[in-house]
Amino acid sequence: MERGNQTGVGNFLLQGFSEELNMQSFFFGLFLSILLVTFTGNLLIFLAICSDSHLHTPMYFFLSNLSFADICFTSTTIPKMLLNIQTLNKTITYEGCLSQIFFFIVFGCLDNLLLTVMAYDRFVAICHPLHYSLIMNPRFCGLLALGSWCISVMGSLLETLTLLGLSFCKNMEIPHFFCDLPEVLKLSCSDTLINNIVVYFVTIVLGLFPLSGILFSYSQIFSSILRISSTRGKYKAFSTCGSHLSVVSLFYGTGLGVYLSSAVTSSPRTSLVASVMYTIVTPMLNPFIYSLRNRDMMGALAAFLRKVVPLSIRTIIGLS
Repeated sequence: MERGNQTGVGNFLLQGFSEELNMQSFFFGLFLSILLVTFTGNLLIFLAICSDSHLHTPMYFFLSNLSFADICFTSTTIPKMLLNIQTLNKTITYEGCLSQIFFFIVFGCLDNLLLTVMAYDRFVAICHPLHYSLIMNPRFCGLLALGSWCISVMGSLLETLTLLGLSFCKNMEIPHFFCDLPEVLKLSCSDTLINNIVVYFVTIVLGLFPLSGILFSYSQIFSSILRISSTRGKYKAFSTCGSHLSVVSLFYGTGLGVYLSSAVTSSPRTSLVASVMYTIVTPMLNPFIYSLRNRDMMGALAAFLRKVVPLSIRTIIGLS
């Protein structure tokens, strides 16, 4: 299948995880379960925060945005993969591939920026507690969230639009379960210098700069915590940012693992497995990290479930 330019109609082939037919049912069940857990967990976090007035604070406002972003992030890849497994059809259209790349970058960058904003929120809360309400006012929080959305969309548009000028050769097989931008660029017969420059530019602006902001925020946070005299005070201060630090470590640890594995080995399979961690596993674990050790979040979830779950079911699962 040959494409002379970007206006021709053609399909990419997503190789996925396994060619063996007897493994397809296993992968379908596995990733369907992950999708349901991710969607349910993040949706419950989002709805619980919206329904409980006690959680209408900057920290939980940003957490609700993060939960929504994680739902969308997972939904850009898993549903198409499940459809391909179910129909035994690995194709994705050129337009569908571009759309998947666009939304994947949008919500991936949004996750990154929201984690940065949440780190700043914790920095103000611990290092400048007396000015917290003044600095993190509702208007400023809204602007931070809106800015994160706008920057993510613009960064994604910049990377996606540069693909429109590329032509592709006969080999249209992507060794991945979704249209990963670096893998798509490898299939192009055109000069991808501009594309690579744009990718590096966006990665630095929307990747390294936010990470630097997170590291700076936590360096100041740890410095402030060490100056607290009482052990109880130190524990209380650290517990307010423990969940966020866990999510940051998981997100960046798995993300860096993808790029390091790609640099160390040329095996697409290694990169594929590493990608699963930050694209699928991390969004699934976030609700558990933020809720299991957070009494306010657990209380809000329990109150929300009492409102929406029938009494008979609540009795069975022990919510009554």
